[in-house]
Amino acid sequence: MSWSAADVPDLSDRTYVVTGANSGIGYEAARVLAERGARVVLACRTESKARDALDGIRRARGDARVESGALDLASLKSVRAFAADVARRFPEGVDGLVNNAGVMALPRQLTEDGFESQLGTNHLGHFALTALVLPLLVRRPAARVVSVSSGIHWVGRVRFDDLMGERRYHDWMAYAQSKLANLLFTRELQRRLAGRHPHVLATAAHPGYSATNLLGASARAWNRGALSARTYAAGNALFAQSALAGALPTVRALVDPAAQGGEFYGPSLWLWGAPVVASQSRAARDDAAAHELWAASERLTGERFEGL
Repeated sequence: MSWSAADVPDLSDRTYVVTGANSGIGYEAARVLAERGARVVLACRTESKARDALDGIRRARGDARVESGALDLASLKSVRAFAADVARRFPEGVDGLVNNAGVMALPRQLTEDGFESQLGTNHLGHFALTALVLPLLVRRPAARVVSVSSGIHWVGRVRFDDLMGERRYHDWMAYAQSKLANLLFTRELQRRLAGRHPHVLATAAHPGYSATNLLGASARAWNRGALSARTYAAGNALFAQSALAGALPTVRALVDPAAQGGEFYGPSLWLWGAPVVASQSRAARDDAAAHELWAASERLTGERFEGL
């Protein structure tokens, strides 16, 4: 049966945090949640982008309960400050964390903490954020953590002997590694939650081919020029589904009462379509790799999951 924004239940008693909510699927997911009555925190890198997103959501629903917070996932200092701010604002807890923000296919560069930027932003920053927000999630009766991955995880490999691409680096393979890491993190998080906090679920999603600015940002980062940017824009216009359609797998993974821990949602036709449970690669279902990545992530970020 097809699932759409019309299937989102009333969320007036819920509070969600969405990273990267200033544009693309993060913005659309936050908008859908707010329109269904949820209180939504838009975690954005800059105040100006957050302000524009807040204004857009409020135009759609005048009484929308949306607010923002500064979050740069390429900085553990920023992640810790943001998590502390959320804890001060919502001592009663939060119902969901959407780990959506990300970067794609960038030239090799390092985060503030010395991590390769794609692994650092897409996985390690969210790993640390989830660890810090978990005490708020367990206070709510049916909380969820949704991590946004990608279909490219199918070609990904976590290079434990060269996580930061110091010996060999390829932009798209580094991206694929980070997206595979999102699924391995979801798998290990769900395994640990099931034993200690079964009312909290870890799920994942991917947007298929959706019209967002990630490809354009990649072209700008590589200084590939106006032609590349126009090519990406044309591809979005001709072949991509809307950002709203791309956001629906994330929303379903977050709010569908029938969702199960560890499930991965994506478009029914893989690149396009209504959100359904999607298949994961064998590498994404590797329990030993999930455990090893968890241990490496704890070591690198210095964050531990309280009670797990």
